Amino acid sequence: MTGHDGDTERTFAALPPAHGRGFAQTWWGQAWLRALEDAALDSGQVKAGRRIARAGAVGAVSVRPGRITAVVQDRDRTTHRADVLLAELSAEQWDRLLDMAVERAGHVAALLDREMPPHLVEDAASAGIELLPGLGDLEPECDCGAWDHCGHTAALCYQVARLLDQDPFVLLLMRGRGEHALLDDLQDRSAAPVEEAPEPEGVDAAEAYAAGDILPPLPVTAERPEKPGPPPSLDTEALPGAGVDPVAVRHLAARTAVEAHRLLTEALRQPPEQLAAVRELTVDQDAARLAVDAPDPALTERLAVGSGRDPQSLADATRAWRLGGAEALAVLEEEWAPSGGTLARARAALDSAWDEDERPSLRAEGNRWTVVGAPAQVRLGRDGRWWPYRQERERWILAGPAALDPATALSSAELSSAEPQR
Repeated sequence: MTGHDGDTERTFAALPPAHGRGFAQTWWGQAWLRALEDAALDSGQVKAGRRIARAGAVGAVSVRPGRITAVVQDRDRTTHRADVLLAELSAEQWDRLLDMAVERAGHVAALLDREMPPHLVEDAASAGIELLPGLGDLEPECDCGAWDHCGHTAALCYQVARLLDQDPFVLLLMRGRGEHALLDDLQDRSAAPVEEAPEPEGVDAAEAYAAGDILPPLPVTAERPEKPGPPPSLDTEALPGAGVDPVAVRHLAARTAVEAHRLLTEALRQPPEQLAAVRELTVDQDAARLAVDAPDPALTERLAVGSGRDPQSLADATRAWRLGGAEALAVLEEEWAPSGGTLARARAALDSAWDEDERPSLRAEGNRWTVVGAPAQVRLGRDGRWWPYRQERERWILAGPAALDPATALSSAELSSAEPQR
């Protein structure tokens, strides 16, 4: 989340592609989606919106009283502003709702834990206050010109369901009350005189510690730099030695700094007992690593020759390395046959990733599943992740980072295949 404006607007950064089939895990998130799915006249647009949201094509979401807004990218790479409107509660309705909330301590405690207690919703409904949207309450507006829910507004609703899972105050803000104002009001209504606690008996901890041996403070842990540092300057008056290419040396130093930063990031992210030994790269892997951002075509040609690749193969390998390192490169260049157990798990993941009427027709070859009649493919890595591929000029190239489920990977491949070919 970024900032908020006077507690009446919150902006949530774009979320990554959704893994698995479900968008809403909480009951209130599922109620939000039922309001969309039950009211939309065109179920095809709802399914299109689900695919767009699953692919991570919904931009930052702005939430304000009565309205949510986001820019949504269509499968053809065009963008549309989508809005969904929800009626705000009146001041009198808010007063009744908050009075009911403070009557039960559990309601306030649940809200503080960012949960939507069912009894609060039921009590509010019995008093004529609908917190969750019902049939027809989610009113769509989109610059694509659709008069009902289109794929863009449906995608926005699916994305908001993920936000509601994390924080029900998103719904309360749509209904007209910001988080800080709501909590302050609840605190004012539930405040009661507090008796002063008696002085505790015993020994003061500070005095007891001061009487013992005082150890020196631990050194402050250095913060991880946000990006790799610059390589040392080679601008000297001395001429390079025989056989020394200054451009290649400068690039080698820069890529070494990038690799050192990556290793440091991984080391700080994992507990010490989970750190794996750093494996030495093969010549082919190192060539792909060094070809990233190579400043000179002659240097790229040398790397291609040294690794036994042609320029196009090295370009594909470099793209794979940039998107996923050694694991992505292995999936690009190695075809393998999954064992019986691995294949069964893969097929189960493929079968459960789509609804029956949405499941694409796939042709399997080893660890690769290709969509019949479409330039899209997913590949299973040895670590169980799925990698999206698109066909371009009779070859398959990596279309994006790995996903935990095949539907997300295939959505990335389909979106990428809609881009103009190079």
